[in-house]
Amino acid sequence: MSDIEFFFDPVCPFAWLTSRWATEVAEQSDLSIEWRFISLLYLNEEKEVPEQFRQGHRFGLGLLRIAAAVREEHGNDGVAAVYTALGDKLHTEGGSAKLFGGEDVGALVVDALAAARLPASFAGAAEDPSRDALIRSETELGLSRTGPDVGTPIITYDLERPETSSFFGPVINRIPRGDEAIELWDALITLARIPGVSELKRSLRGHLDFS
Repeated sequence: MSDIEFFFDPVCPFAWLTSRWATEVAEQSDLSIEWRFISLLYLNEEKEVPEQFRQGHRFGLGLLRIAAAVREEHGNDGVAAVYTALGDKLHTEGGSAKLFGGEDVGALVVDALAAARLPASFAGAAEDPSRDALIRSETELGLSRTGPDVGTPIITYDLERPETSSFFGPVINRIPRGDEAIELWDALITLARIPGVSELKRSLRGHLDFS
């Protein structure tokens, strides 16, 4: 059984940074992560969003379709592998700039699948809507635990009481490493165990650092 559930959209840079913090914690402990889906396209479908971002969100849905197809054959470990590879290509290596600039990033997906040691044929799942109901249901599951008007990622810290231990975030601008990663984890797991805590927020942060 996993210890936490992490809801992500591959195109979200904030989800990517937080996911690398979570994997850093997992590498230093016995923490296990179940990767779940949450679509920015579905989160924002009733909102006015610039077409540039809507295009990115549609691409994100395609990547979630791929991840869902990978899950069917390779389970949670497969999802972890493909998310890591996609995130490296999109964020660490700057591929998202091409995406939001309107360039064709189809080769990025194939390269990511190769990096994850998965067949290139999985790329075809991006155009297959048969897994959309699953992606929408997991999106709604995440929102049922936090309430509306949140973004990605959502993390459920205690699977025995998911409705009172789930938060949007943490939203971070860099990846905590080593002792700092564990200190942040300990602080948040403590917070998650206190029912009724709903929000901590500040809008000031530095530039995004994917290193």
